[in-house]
Amino acid sequence: MLRLTKVLMAGAAVMALAACGSAEVASPGEGDFGTSTPTTPTTPTTPITPTPGTPAADCPTGLSNIGLVAGGTLRACQLPSVITGNLSLAVRAGTIYAIAGATQVGVDRGIDGTGGTQGILTIDPGVRIFASGGGDALVVNRGSQIFAEGTATNPIIFTSRQNVEGTTTNTSQGQWGGIIIAGRAPQANCQLTAPVACTGTVEGGLSVFYGGNTAADNSGRLRYIQIKYSGFQVSPGNELQGLTLAGTGSGTTISHIQVYNSSDDGIEIFGGNANLSYLVINGADDDGLDTDTGWRGGAQFGIITQRATPETGGGRGFEWSAAPTPTPYATRYLSQPKVSNFTIVGRNAAVAADAVIRLDSGTDATILNSVFTNPTTSVSACLDINSADTITSTPTFSSVSFACSTPFATAAVAGTAAAFGTGTNNNNSTATSTLTAPTTGVTITNQSLNFINGANETAVTATNANAVYAFFVQTNYIGAVRNATDTWYQGWTCGLTSGLTC
Repeated sequence: MLRLTKVLMAGAAVMALAACGSAEVASPGEGDFGTSTPTTPTTPTTPITPTPGTPAADCPTGLSNIGLVAGGTLRACQLPSVITGNLSLAVRAGTIYAIAGATQVGVDRGIDGTGGTQGILTIDPGVRIFASGGGDALVVNRGSQIFAEGTATNPIIFTSRQNVEGTTTNTSQGQWGGIIIAGRAPQANCQLTAPVACTGTVEGGLSVFYGGNTAADNSGRLRYIQIKYSGFQVSPGNELQGLTLAGTGSGTTISHIQVYNSSDDGIEIFGGNANLSYLVINGADDDGLDTDTGWRGGAQFGIITQRATPETGGGRGFEWSAAPTPTPYATRYLSQPKVSNFTIVGRNAAVAADAVIRLDSGTDATILNSVFTNPTTSVSACLDINSADTITSTPTFSSVSFACSTPFATAAVAGTAAAFGTGTNNNNSTATSTLTAPTTGVTITNQSLNFINGANETAVTATNANAVYAFFVQTNYIGAVRNATDTWYQGWTCGLTSGLTC
């Protein structure tokens, strides 16, 4: 989990990339950015279409030609280090795009939008972007926007140079940083006694500021996107994730996102009010969906398949927490994560504390219409409530099925089983999993793909999720995938069905 530092401020902030390195991945150096002074990119030139399998002769105006990749078949065109004004990336024959270092969309405009400079990055369906090292990340700053909208059959792909060169395997991970979306929505470190506007800093080798008082802040749209082989440990406890949402507001659209083989969390959310839908997180080395500092949004329809051998002391499907504990408890700005229609396929854990769900401090959780399972040989539980104040907040479970070797962690705080409410609200803590894999599934050696409902899951009566949270849609089934004909995850993801390896 990333660490947060509270920074009380209200003006613009200057972005800086901290030096970082790793023995695991070394960036080959994709060219000199030159000056870091923001410049407005010019309109891309129209290329001459090369013969298929041959690289483009040049790059669009405003991007740097950094040579050839993929066995000399693609021209690599690097984005500027700071994007101000409008920059569009289109599918272009013989071309692939690259980022190096902290590629910033805009310069932080602060809490009220009066400072900095706005940038808008638009990415067309089918575009591929790669990065080469742990310090490479795409950062969308406060007051700027990204419009990256793929389609169900033509997703946008963010991946590693190694993947482009064809050297990755189904256990590769941590080959570049990831994507960070920073917004001006509230976060817990600033709300201990009353709502105030302040700024937090997301670490991970990058100085990225987030937070404010605009719950409906709009950072753009992310739809039909793959984020592969990302996440990076700059230092112990200081990591980048596949996708980081920091103070991201509810005006932002985040839908149909896959994070594959992140070396830390798949998605981590720091505060904000963002809502998400249709998520696939497979092979994360730590947690699938990690939340912190007061996220008050929702996520519906999610498949999480856990890595068989994640990092020591990690590897949970959900790990949710809030901010440091103030006194009295009533003054806390609790995290209020809400999920519906998730299926988490756990791993054969050797550490009892690595429960499929872990609820830490300050979490007022709502979990609806969901299925959680792990192998019968696993020593971990489905649920570990690790904080007495999370019990005090009365977490809500409704139409939730547990099929784990142990339903509740032995180290969980008193009242965990009662909070789950086995036998009430259609909850079952001792279910038998009948989940199945796609009939056209591929063999993934480091994770199970049994995420499609079977007879036992189908028999559970669903809760009207829309009545609980307006963002949710009502379903008459639990879990992420109703049956074999429910194929929302196909076409835009990789590693789940045959012919679509990552």
